[in-house]
Amino acid sequence: MCDVSRQTINAIENNKYDPSLQLAFDIAEHLNSRIDEVFINERKDEN
Repeated sequence: MCDVSRQTINAIENNKYDPSLQLAFDIAEHLNSRIDEVFINERKDEN
């Protein structure tokens, strides 16, 4: 598993916590998915 609490997973799911890059890759790997399939960058272009 990803070695984090269910509270951490819940916070990630509810956009209340940004996982570290390593944790994001670990979660994606655990879900047999690519990181860009699991995590969507919602930041808008600020230019």
